[in-house]
Amino acid sequence: MNTPTHLLYLHGFRSSPQSAKAQLLGGAIAQLQRQGHNLTWVCPQLPPSPADTLAELKALTLDWPREDMVVIGSSLGGFYATVLAEELDCRALLINPAVAPARDLARYIGEQTSFHNPADRFFFRPEFIAEFEAMAPYPITRPERYHVLVAEGDEVLDWREMVAHYLGTQLTVLPGNDHAISDFATRLPTVLGCLNLPTPKA
Repeated sequence: MNTPTHLLYLHGFRSSPQSAKAQLLGGAIAQLQRQGHNLTWVCPQLPPSPADTLAELKALTLDWPREDMVVIGSSLGGFYATVLAEELDCRALLINPAVAPARDLARYIGEQTSFHNPADRFFFRPEFIAEFEAMAPYPITRPERYHVLVAEGDEVLDWREMVAHYLGTQLTVLPGNDHAISDFATRLPTVLGCLNLPTPKA
């Protein structure tokens, strides 16, 4: 497995680059950059539209080296990361990935607020459901491309459904835990290891 040079982090629904996991992992990557590792880290705010999101992400990674890039996605970001991994033939690290957003997000049509900034509002439109359906990355090809972390205690998504969609991948099922993986800070060395990156020196 190549050590990646380019890392793209995709947050979940109603989330943002200010999420705890994005901040912790981004902080570790920044430390590795300061310690001499040649790494590109990008963690964009994703638009509400799935089609717009995919178009922006493909434009963003257009010149990235496919064999040396990893897309990291949490929850809905895990779905998008899967779509990108299938289309770009690159690696992906997924954290409690959403596998059926067209079904699960249909009840959220209407005005929504961001978790990290309630003043930030957006409208989740009915046509976004069809945009999700058009993506359809399952069944995945080349499961060896994927590392997947699934929490049995996920209170938002069914962990068994996640596991079923990623059979044959490098899959880690975490006993208990939760959708946010609240102890993510303690799991950073493991996550970095999945990315074939070292833990930053103190």
